[in-house]
Parts: sequence; C-alpha cells; structure tokens
Amino acid sequence: MKLLLTSAGISNNSIRNALISLLGKPIGDSSALFIPTAIYGIPNGGDIVRGVICGSLGSPFCDMGWKSLGLLELTALPSIKEDLWVPLLRNTDVLLVGGGDCQYLTYWMRKSGLADLLPSLLQKMVYVGLSAGSMIVTRYGTSYGNHLLPADTDKSLGWLECAIHPHLDYPAFPENSLANLEKLAATIPVPSYLIDDQTAIQVVDGVIEVVSEGNWKRV
Repeated sequence: MKLLLTSAGISNNSIRNALISLLGKPIGDSSALFIPTAIYGIPNGGDIVRGVICGSLGSPFCDMGWKSLGLLELTALPSIKEDLWVPLLRNTDVLLVGGGDCQYLTYWMRKSGLADLLPSLLQKMVYVGLSAGSMIVTRYGTSYGNHLLPADTDKSLGWLECAIHPHLDYPAFPENSLANLEKLAATIPVPSYLIDDQTAIQVVDGVIEVVSEGNWKRV
C-alpha cells in the first residue's frame, strides 16, 4: 500500500519528489482521479472544489500537470453500475482525496464500496490525501457537523495505527497551535503526527516516513 498523506497538498519539492518516487514515473505520464466529496461537508464547499481543481486555492494538487485528471464523486457511485467506474479506478495511477469533513468522507467511502476496493487497488495505485483525505486512513477523524449523518457514524477508516493532525500552527486556525494539538493528541490512544502545511506522511507497506520542509512533531 502506497500512501502520501499531506496537510495541504504538494506544497514543496520534497513532497513532490516523494510523489514521483511513489509513482515510479513522471507526473506528466500519470493519470489521476480527484475525490471532492469531503469538501461538500464544509461551508462554501462548491467554491472550494472549484479552487482546488483550478489551482486557484492552496498548494498544487489537481493542477500538477497530470497526463489526465478525472473526477470521482462518491455520493453518485451507489446509484450507478460498478462497471462504469471500477475499471476507471483500476487504470488510474493516483487517487487524490480532498479535504473537508472526515465523517462525511468516511461514510461515503464505505457507502460507495470504494473503501472495500482500495486495499487491493493500492498495491499499484498511489493514494494522496489532503487534510481530511489524509486523516481518514488513520484511527482519528473529525467533523464540522454540517451533514445529517448519525452522530456515531465513523470518522475514519482505521487503516493506520496512528493519528494525523494537519495544519499545525496555521494562522487561520488558532486552535491548531502546537500546545492545543499536543493536548488533543494526549487524549488519543495511538501515536499522533502533528504536521504543518509543508509536511507529509509517506507510508509504503506500513512503513511510515515523514517528508518535510516545515515543522512537525510525533507525540
């Protein structure tokens, strides 16, 4: 399984080089699918989706110069035949999973059937998460509460025995100070990685490596 779990996308050369290494070929020779689903669980989700796709918001993610870029909306998948979208996944090099609401994304990952398919697909496909898209593969996730899901709906898939807390010390998120995230991490019964927007967590067959040109802490 090959995962690149970012706080804010492909924000520097170190993270970009890690992505190329995981792909085993240039970005321009690689096909990508973008999952925007989590973004709809936060205010102004539609505008944020547009910005991420066009590259006008945040660090590069969809706008990396991919050979091809498709859109995979999880909420649509339960209502269409699998032979319309599963072959597309099997022929894709990288899955770009956007940020937003962890609980909403986890629900639709499972409801769509994608969560069951991914472990086998990720033997060759690379999973690249951004914020919530990174958090859901761990044991810890969050929710903004803007959806109608039951409160006890899972907030993560639990593939990794750790937690990721993105956007460390981000100016617009004062609650994400190092001190606050350390207090939060102390309440979670698995190791936590506190990472800023210049940091990513690379996971290859269960081996975790931090890729950073910024600040991070494991607690």
